[in-house]
Amino acid sequence: MKRIIFRCLLVFGAAPVLAACQGEKSGGRIEPKLMADALHAVMESDRIVYTKQVVNRLQNEEGVIKASEHWKDDKALPLPAQMFRMGAEMVAEKKVGFSYSLLSMWPVNKQNKPKTELERTGLEFVADNKGQNYYGEESLGDTKYFTAVYADTAVAPACVKCHNEHKDSPRKDFKLGEVMGGVVLRIPMSG
Repeated sequence: MKRIIFRCLLVFGAAPVLAACQGEKSGGRIEPKLMADALHAVMESDRIVYTKQVVNRLQNEEGVIKASEHWKDDKALPLPAQMFRMGAEMVAEKKVGFSYSLLSMWPVNKQNKPKTELERTGLEFVADNKGQNYYGEESLGDTKYFTAVYADTAVAPACVKCHNEHKDSPRKDFKLGEVMGGVVLRIPMSG
């Protein structure tokens, strides 16, 4: 048990994960909400570090290299949203039982708009209720999921500049610190 707890802490690095890994609230099972919150803590931290310390610093502060949605052709950095999507695709390939995506009510790429009622409701909720997450359950196909939606905010000038200046952006007035969309995380529920 100590080995499992240690691995959880190494992977997630968040204090609430200790309780989740020990299963204190569910008789040895990890609660979906605690696991979703722990997974999101890692995702959000990685996303913020990449956005602030790589993209914003190298592109906006030091002018060393730019970020581009055509990053391979332009020999540039992937945009933070692209980096996040690439990670989500790798997780999906591993078939580890959960999935996540970055969606928005104002997506630059139309494939990133909400597709389910829970996604739409969750995105509206996190945009209207700063600092609060949205949790629910939904069935997709034959599987029931615990679904969590977390706000994705403009954490650096690079976020605001990219979205406000992109030709396909349906919204051009984002400000630093404002909710631009949300991370949707799904964990299948055992029957």
